[in-house]
Amino acid sequence: MTGHFFLDWAVMAVSLTNVIMLLWLGVTVLLNAERRTWGVWLAGGGLLLGGAFFISHSAILGYGLDFFGRGLNIWWRIGWIPVVALPFVWYMMMLWYAGFWSDQDIPYLPGQQRGWVLLTFALLIGLVGWLVAASPVPSFWQVVQLELSTVPTVGGAPLFLLIYPLYIILCTGLALNVLRHPGPSERMMADQARHRARPWLMATSAVQLLVSLLVAGIIAWVIINARQGVAGLSWAVAWFDLIIAALIAVAVFSVGQAIVSYEVFTGKTLPRRELQRHWRNAVILAVGYGVVVGWGFSLQVRPIYSLLLTTLLMVLFYALLSWRSYAWRERYIRHLRPFVASQHLYEHLLAPSTAAVPAAVNVATPFRALCEDILGTRLAYLAALGPLAPLVRPLAYPEDSPPPSSLLTKIAATFRSPQTICVAVDPEQAGGALWAVPLWSERGLIGVFLLGPKQEGGLYTQEEIEIARASGERLIDTRASAEIARRLMALQRQRLAESQILDQQARRVLHDDILPDLHAALLRLSDESTQNNQTTAGTITLLTDAHRRISDLLREMPKTIEPTLDRLGLVGALRRVITDELADIFDAVTWQVEPQAEQVAQTLPPLTAEALFYAAREAIRNAARHGRNDNPRQPLCLEISVAAQEGLVICIQDDGVGMETTKVSNDDSGQGLALHSAMLAIVGGVLDVESVPGMYTRVTIKLPAG
Repeated sequence: MTGHFFLDWAVMAVSLTNVIMLLWLGVTVLLNAERRTWGVWLAGGGLLLGGAFFISHSAILGYGLDFFGRGLNIWWRIGWIPVVALPFVWYMMMLWYAGFWSDQDIPYLPGQQRGWVLLTFALLIGLVGWLVAASPVPSFWQVVQLELSTVPTVGGAPLFLLIYPLYIILCTGLALNVLRHPGPSERMMADQARHRARPWLMATSAVQLLVSLLVAGIIAWVIINARQGVAGLSWAVAWFDLIIAALIAVAVFSVGQAIVSYEVFTGKTLPRRELQRHWRNAVILAVGYGVVVGWGFSLQVRPIYSLLLTTLLMVLFYALLSWRSYAWRERYIRHLRPFVASQHLYEHLLAPSTAAVPAAVNVATPFRALCEDILGTRLAYLAALGPLAPLVRPLAYPEDSPPPSSLLTKIAATFRSPQTICVAVDPEQAGGALWAVPLWSERGLIGVFLLGPKQEGGLYTQEEIEIARASGERLIDTRASAEIARRLMALQRQRLAESQILDQQARRVLHDDILPDLHAALLRLSDESTQNNQTTAGTITLLTDAHRRISDLLREMPKTIEPTLDRLGLVGALRRVITDELADIFDAVTWQVEPQAEQVAQTLPPLTAEALFYAAREAIRNAARHGRNDNPRQPLCLEISVAAQEGLVICIQDDGVGMETTKVSNDDSGQGLALHSAMLAIVGGVLDVESVPGMYTRVTIKLPAG
């Protein structure tokens, strides 16, 4: 120590701050790395090596410049090892980070870089070997006394201290050059991470270059003043030490920002919000600990008081950390509440309503809360794919931005497996979105979550992508389940209404018309003694009319021909529907059944086969019911094809009058095809309707393979 309170305080505080930040970063890189490759070991080991240097630096400061002992000289010798190794380690870290070789390959560099690596490596080996085998650097006591001639010198200056500044300037300059021309990356988001992290790493290298120049200047200044005594030298050296340590603290903070904000050394695909929060806490701890402990050393308080002071500091910091953790938890739960709360599906379905269809469950509100409060995105699209697409409308944030439906199929082809976190998309084609997050379930891909840029312009963290994925899957599942329940409830209400109408109609006809006639006929027959031929004829007429009315009533009731699927198979059951129920409706029925498709249909699970059969039967009945549009002269032919195309495809097409709409909408849940599209979605199938008025109507039922 110099004896100047504030100067000694500042130097010790900055040194201890650097110790904590470097050790925290080194351990964090090694523990949180996706794979501990040699590059990760290099980065983590380099940071720990920097922490080791500042440990020796703090120990020397603790001894003071006026203390001359063996322990101080040991710390002085140990400190030179990381001082020599760190410039080369930083250069190698930048080469690895910039993509000049991968972790799996033996390092192979272009000719120019290879030459510089060999040169700097030779200098490193030479300097470290010189430090270990000999004593090229004066002892700490000799440096303080400016006795520099005890080691090999050139012009009165130690040779080692002349070579070292040139070495660190060379390594730092090469690292800056590497950062200016990075190579391509094989890791997703790595190019963007490099682009965003490069200013921090460039700042680190620039600060290191400035430190190198300052070190060279200090060495030159010490050599020039070597013959002028030591008065005031310790004070000047302490100021230089403070400036250099402060600059290194800036460099360490820049490296930490690059690590925690963009995962530049851990290999993670996405940065993690929790890591950034812990880094901020580590910086606060480092600064607080350095200030408090440095103040204690500067006052030269007794060790017991320093121990008590650090104990109080740790307790206070831990309490503050716990308090902030609870605050973050409450904020997190508050933001999650809008889209994890109950959607009140039961109330939606059972609440009395004048509409024919129950109200749809609202998922727009939780989706908006997710985008605004959790993800902080400028725009987002959520769309279902595959079997759930007919059940879930696409969602957009903001609500007035249309989703890019034409791109969804192309995006879905880029999702290779559930391990795919997200892929980059062209913002011009994706409506401004930058990233596509796949949404999976047990049946495969069910949707895609498109995310635009963040409001603050940063990268999405790993937690945010995982939340977007889990929430998107839940919203699609909730909306699809609610839509299926809504359609089933609507169908049930419709069937109940029809049943009530048929029941009332049957009661009215039987009670008001048929029963009086039968009663009259019985009265006439009971009086046989007074009957004549004319009376008998009238009675027969009444009974005949009653029989006709009952026959008409039975004919109007729905037919219940249910072929046995397990006995006839899917195709055979459909043929039976045409033969037994609709034989006289169509002018011609054409079948195109591939043998392989019929074999595939025979292997379907019972529930899947029933869903396909009833959907196809509904399409055939619709063609028979609406194909002529009450025009008996309208020709009507039916064509049914069953093919095996990456699964099973059933196509039912008629040449009737067509439909007014070209597809079954979500609001059309009162119709049979809408119900069956929901039932098909349950078993993994899709129902599409295409119609051209006056030409044809085609219903396609697809069941993907697997």
